[in-house]
Amino acid sequence: MRILIAEDDITSRTVLSAVLQKNGHEPVEARDGAEALATLLREDAPRMAILDWMMPEIDGVEVCRRVRAREQERPPYLIMLTTRGEKTDVSTGLRAGANDYIAKPFNAVELVARIEVGCRYVALEDRYAAKVREFQEALAQIKTLSGIVPICSHCKKIRDDEGYWNQVEAFVASHTDARFTHGICPECMAKLYPEYVDKPGEAESKKQPGVTGPESR
Repeated sequence: MRILIAEDDITSRTVLSAVLQKNGHEPVEARDGAEALATLLREDAPRMAILDWMMPEIDGVEVCRRVRAREQERPPYLIMLTTRGEKTDVSTGLRAGANDYIAKPFNAVELVARIEVGCRYVALEDRYAAKVREFQEALAQIKTLSGIVPICSHCKKIRDDEGYWNQVEAFVASHTDARFTHGICPECMAKLYPEYVDKPGEAESKKQPGVTGPESR
């Protein structure tokens, strides 16, 4: 996973980058809060970020606030990294939008464990976003079928959104999961194949024993 490291101290940034690479992640480095914020607001932003609290330009708390203020389909998982360990500081970071909090000097094993938690969270978030998209697509199909459908009054073809005329079966099949099995209704049977349709009274006479036709007299 691509993970942003926002840390102005080059030594800490190098150590964090090495830990991430050792565990199969791709570190993306930022040297101050402004650079971190710009990276997190891009369309291809990393899905996770480790933010130092004290940074030039913009501190980590403010970065969290600004990221959370933006509507995002899949917001990043934010881990705050700082020497400030008082409960009020932890509360400030979490209220600003951080998902987790690690105190300096950090333990590499603990950091890796917290990153794994973040990866599971991101995976769940991705599955949820995929389900939402599926629901929205299904809802769009329902709206299409429940709206006004332009249909030819003669041949009964339906015009799609691109202006092409399709058979009813093709239109419905492309907008739903329905599949068709073809038959013939009684009215069409009588019109197209009258020789196979019993005339009124014939069916009853065939059922009555002892009733014969003129040729048997």
